[in-house]
Amino acid sequence: MRSNALRSIMVGAILTAMSLIIPLAFGGVLGVFIPPFSATIASHVPVMVAMLLGPWVAVVVGLGSALGFLLRLGPVIAARAAVHAVFGLVGGMLLQKGMSFAATLAFVAPIHAVLEALVVIPFGFSVYQFLVVVGVGTLLHHCIDAAIAAGLVAALARSGLGRLLAGGRHARVSSKHSGGTSGARPTS
Repeated sequence: MRSNALRSIMVGAILTAMSLIIPLAFGGVLGVFIPPFSATIASHVPVMVAMLLGPWVAVVVGLGSALGFLLRLGPVIAARAAVHAVFGLVGGMLLQKGMSFAATLAFVAPIHAVLEALVVIPFGFSVYQFLVVVGVGTLLHHCIDAAIAAGLVAALARSGLGRLLAGGRHARVSSKHSGGTSGARPTS
């Protein structure tokens, strides 16, 4: 139990550092920027992987992402990035309940897209901008990053390093494929 908690803290800290570094180093550079939408490739990957460690680890990693985007790209993008904590929480809870990693990533995609679209409304953007540009753009970006996360988790499982992600009470990563993409699946 203690080693699992320590592993979750350590891997969670590394993922939080990654969630800060990605926007600080690549925000506005490695991706697409159509205000109020931006897509920094792989920016969702740390929180997606953190979901395997548990919902609260994913929340912390998501908040790290929001801080990174606030420092690099300002409050609108940071508000959108804060949504990472919400979809991370939901995804972490679904994994603890036994949903596969691939199914979890698919399930949280529309939640992620809708929340990011809604969060930009107070900043005065048009219906087209928040619904189509941000909503659809986020959904596409989520799918790209989900494929990267699933590939990373599957590679870690095959290499034997998947045990690093087994920090949550119920989470483990196996090398068996589930749902056609990633081999990450929680156990009960």
